[in-house]
Amino acid sequence: MKTRKNIKLSELKNIGNTVEKRLNEIGVYTKAELEQVGPAEAYKEMKANHPDKTLPVCYYLYSLEGAITGVHWDDVPEETKKLLQKQIEK
Repeated sequence: MKTRKNIKLSELKNIGNTVEKRLNEIGVYTKAELEQVGPAEAYKEMKANHPDKTLPVCYYLYSLEGAITGVHWDDVPEETKKLLQKQIEK
């Protein structure tokens, strides 16, 4: 039986083909794996894999948080966005 945690990335809010492909490149295939890695670390790893690409924070970092919490990236609370920003600056 598929649990909520084993949901495929393609079934999550904010995750399109490109984001899913880049998550797969870092070994993330399910919601549970994304939760385990966390949005900030996943963003940093994807960015490291594509140093020649611009990965907009709003489209990637906030989308990953929204995928985990089930909200559109723009609806991620401002406080959470600030915390995520601090996490990727480390």
